Amino acid sequence: MRDQSLYYAVIIVTALYLSSCLVFKPSAEKMTRRAKAAHPQYDVIIVPGIQFTEPVWDRVLQMRLIWAKHLYDRGLTKNIITSGSAVYSPFVEAEIMKEYLVAMGVPKEHVIVEPRAEHSTENLWYGYKLAKRKGFKTIALASDPFQSKMLYRFAKKRTHKEVFFLPVIIDTLRGLPHDAPVINYEPLRIQNFVPITEKISKRQRFKGTMGRNIDFKEKD
Repeated sequence: MRDQSLYYAVIIVTALYLSSCLVFKPSAEKMTRRAKAAHPQYDVIIVPGIQFTEPVWDRVLQMRLIWAKHLYDRGLTKNIITSGSAVYSPFVEAEIMKEYLVAMGVPKEHVIVEPRAEHSTENLWYGYKLAKRKGFKTIALASDPFQSKMLYRFAKKRTHKEVFFLPVIIDTLRGLPHDAPVINYEPLRIQNFVPITEKISKRQRFKGTMGRNIDFKEKD
């Protein structure tokens, strides 16, 4: 989860590196094979948020939610945790994602909101901690390939290999319905909202991106 323009810029730069096979292993396909070999079905998947820019979802948010719905429909997960606070726009990302998923046909009782995370590492960590509090045993993160690979090492270090990855497989995604459901987002708007860019410095935001704002000793 990050400033959208920066997010796209990083994706482009990373794609150039990936084309040279220099960084970011394992591949999305390999992560998926590992996840499916470990568990045929997950109790829950964590879906990281990205800022909602009204009136409709952008391509990154669309991709993550269509993929989450696909995993639910395929029976690969029983539940979905949407993760994300109000960071760059006046909407709690996790709540917006839940509205979309319910509109797409996922039962609302199977969508759980994690509204605290402000960065990708926090999406993973706070989503993981919420899953554990809910008693879920098998947990995976489901996001685009770029974010999944960025979080892979963090997950191995901080979640003790308990979190697997079910990243978007682009060829499969292309064949899925891409119709945008209509949601009533206005009641979710936060009044007098202040974006993170006006609250903390770039240095502090970078620390957050690296997971350095998380209190890993915090009790549940």
